[in-house]
Amino acid sequence: MPLRRKLTFGLSAALALLLFSPRGTHVQAPHYDLLLKGGHVIDPANHVDSVMDVAVSAGKIAAVEKNIPTTEAGKVVDVTGLYVTPGLIDIHYHIGHGGAPLDWFTPQARAHNLPLGIPADLAMQSGVTTIVDAGTAGAETFTLEKMEVIDKAKVRVLAFLNIVANGMEGGLEQTVDQMDVKRCGEMIHKYPDIIVGVKTAHYWTEAPWDPEHTPWAAVDRAIECGQSAGVPVMFDFWPRPDRTYADLILKKARPGDIHTHVFAQQFPILLPDGKLNPILDEARKRGVIFDVGHGAGSFWFRNAVPAFKQGFIPDSMSTDLHTGNFTILSMAQVISKFRAMGIPLNDLVRRSTVNPASEIHRPDLGTLSVGKEADIAVLEELQGHFGYIDCGFARMDGNVRIIARMTVRAGRILYDPSGLSMVEWEKARPQYFNTPTLGNSMLAMADDYPRH
Repeated sequence: MPLRRKLTFGLSAALALLLFSPRGTHVQAPHYDLLLKGGHVIDPANHVDSVMDVAVSAGKIAAVEKNIPTTEAGKVVDVTGLYVTPGLIDIHYHIGHGGAPLDWFTPQARAHNLPLGIPADLAMQSGVTTIVDAGTAGAETFTLEKMEVIDKAKVRVLAFLNIVANGMEGGLEQTVDQMDVKRCGEMIHKYPDIIVGVKTAHYWTEAPWDPEHTPWAAVDRAIECGQSAGVPVMFDFWPRPDRTYADLILKKARPGDIHTHVFAQQFPILLPDGKLNPILDEARKRGVIFDVGHGAGSFWFRNAVPAFKQGFIPDSMSTDLHTGNFTILSMAQVISKFRAMGIPLNDLVRRSTVNPASEIHRPDLGTLSVGKEADIAVLEELQGHFGYIDCGFARMDGNVRIIARMTVRAGRILYDPSGLSMVEWEKARPQYFNTPTLGNSMLAMADDYPRH
């Protein structure tokens, strides 16, 4: 055989051996991009509560199984001893300016309130991958909020649209003409993938009624918009003698509507003798949903702890985070308070994932189902001595705390402050520190896994 033919045959044979040799004897592209190995998976949507591995490929959940080989993944993260859950959902959060004028700080501004909104991506520090703005913007101000925050956030941002067209903190929340049902419905129909409900809040809490300001004006108009658009209404409500809490949850609220701030001091959650008010159970039987909405003035241990001891737990956990409380509150803090009361972690995960997903009619969220977007929280339960505060600055001591160790959004590791997924610096590639050009931002990182 001529030498050239021998060489050609040899190269062909070597190539065939490389391509078709038994598995494990040749270089193969990883089957998965990311593998979370050895964690305790809690996925209430799929009734999973055990040690499993979670694999991600192309931004989607690819497998939730026991003992997935580490050789199958390009990036392996050891999460032994930690909890792996669907990305948490916070359905009461505030972003953007809302109704606050852009010149709110000037003497000539219509209103002088500080805008409520905080950065959406702060939520990732608690393992939250989806937030729902709770009515900061209305039909008049929503487009600005969308351009300013929603379109630029790394977390998924949805919204309840305020029945007041101007939104919150703009000085127009008591103007009934601003409660334009037609305009509200049109905006919801324009953005059905983002706007998941209607919000009413802060209406006429103390002043005497007059021909314009009737007791149920804001509630009735919010419900009318919700009915026309086919979405739930979230109520931030202040009861009065002729506008009672019982009437709200037993007569006005429809099945699927949400009462937020359930443990606020203005609600008769407990009877004078300390017993749980039976109207809560009646309302639940009607399909009314109860949400925490912690906030800066809506969570009191004197309501929450006795209610829990008598079997009442809100359907969904949420923060009501805004500029007035974000330095001392987070979703992890809210969950930790209820965990310290004695509620099992798997129950709290359910009330932070599949429950809120159902409440906003988004069953594609809050799950680790194969094929769904890979939104994942890695949580740790710490044991020790911890103190928690309510909105009256009273303390409750507890022996457990929940923190987020890592947050994955659509397959990207976006929050990992302790380096759980990162290479040790001594083993990092040399160019991550001293790269000649910043044209390729990946060269400035210690590994190639996407984190932005």
